[in-house]
Amino acid sequence: MSESGHSQPGMYGPGRRRRRRRDREPGMPGQNLSGPGREREYMPREPRERRDESEEPPGLVLQKTPIILAKPPGERSKPSQSSAVASGPPLEKPIVLIKAREEGKAGPPPDGASAGTPPAAGSGPKAEKEGQRPTQPVYQIQNRGMGSAAPSSSVDPVIGQAKLLPPEKMKHSLKLVDDQMNWCDSAMEYLRDQTDMLVVGVIGLQGTGKSTVMSLLSANAPEEDPRAYVFRAQSQEIKERAGNQTCGIDFFITQERVIFLDTQPILSPSVLDHLINNDRKLPPEYNLPHTYVEMQSLQIAAFLYTVCHVVVVVQDWFTDLSLYRFLQTAEMLKPSTPSASHDSSGPPGSEEGSEYYPHLVFLQNKAKRDEFCPRNLKKMHMVIDRLMMHSHLKFKGTLSMLDCNIFPGLERAYLDTEVNLFLLPVLDSEGEDALTRAGSGTAPLFSLLPGYRGHPSFSSLVAKLRSQVLAMPRCQLSHTILTEKNWFHYAARIWDGVKKSSALSEYSRLLS
Repeated sequence: MSESGHSQPGMYGPGRRRRRRRDREPGMPGQNLSGPGREREYMPREPRERRDESEEPPGLVLQKTPIILAKPPGERSKPSQSSAVASGPPLEKPIVLIKAREEGKAGPPPDGASAGTPPAAGSGPKAEKEGQRPTQPVYQIQNRGMGSAAPSSSVDPVIGQAKLLPPEKMKHSLKLVDDQMNWCDSAMEYLRDQTDMLVVGVIGLQGTGKSTVMSLLSANAPEEDPRAYVFRAQSQEIKERAGNQTCGIDFFITQERVIFLDTQPILSPSVLDHLINNDRKLPPEYNLPHTYVEMQSLQIAAFLYTVCHVVVVVQDWFTDLSLYRFLQTAEMLKPSTPSASHDSSGPPGSEEGSEYYPHLVFLQNKAKRDEFCPRNLKKMHMVIDRLMMHSHLKFKGTLSMLDCNIFPGLERAYLDTEVNLFLLPVLDSEGEDALTRAGSGTAPLFSLLPGYRGHPSFSSLVAKLRSQVLAMPRCQLSHTILTEKNWFHYAARIWDGVKKSSALSEYSRLLS
């Protein structure tokens, strides 16, 4: 029986019960320790340590050896820890954020290990040095999902992460519009979500050198083999049968994010001959083959007016009046620029200021020596200005041959009506320069100097043309700023709208 009157069998043995009687002071016989008149209540079982403290009577207390059930027998020899556990809750271990360790000093043994246990192999000063925390934090960018996919050559050895790779370089042009005038999606994989881009298109008659000029402006040099150009030029076989090389619209983008669009020749007789001889079925809205060829040319020109920053008009002789008539007809059939709001409550002339028009550059290819004469150059500028005076296209003020030091000593005031006109001579190899010779069979006179050509070399003129074209202002094509991928979808929508344009259909009926 305990002092409260409850029997607890099995909790204390007979020896423990006798020891408790000896330690207890002698009291009055038959005294009830629970107090007189106190009702007996059920007391919950408490841990042994607290029962020993509460049941000890005041007075002389003998020293007892505490028994800690939660510890193994090997921990009984530590009285400081036992007393700390018995007296109150243990103190929390402090958290050390940065702790410098000496190189030759051994660290404390881990918890639960014996003091006499020898250190494990490899846990000497070297192991402590490897596990030492740096005094300064090191920040690294997390590599998510690219560690296994990145090749070993493109991984930075310092941080072990993939480097930022440059955009994929195109080796040849792709089809944007095929020969059936259908849109192609193969160029989408080369485009990115960035807005710093320039779109350059080209139009011209057959055989004027459009593909060669676009290849030289984009990725090739005049010294390279023409068969390696990104835009394929006419081969000798195609020239002999008076055929055209480019069909539809070809696409190429450089690593400087400049998009070049090469087109099939406008008003091409070879395309018309192909339609007639192969008995191709015309769309139902076109009755005559030449009407269909002209409508195709107008569709391409109107499309370039809408999606390009710069449109290069290439011609190889000066000049064809039907070409300027065609350019202004395509301007009238050009789709209107989409606006942010479709509210038409404004004044009638308010939409004219928001309409987009590209920069137009007239390129005189295969120019002769006489055309580089300042007097003839001034006449060419005056004729183009008179023919395009009613056009809204930006054909003035953004390109000048006088800024390239081609005509040294010629002032800007010499050209009263300067337009965007540039001259390129015939492409000749370096070894074919004519040298002035004293006579047949003798050594050339001034053999180290090339013959007089009347203009700079072809390579230098191409470099100056490229620098001026790539420096053209990049106006906003739509009411929103377009990325490369957005431009692709915008161009696809414009092409589909041009093909279904009611204005083109009405114009075709007038021609028929």
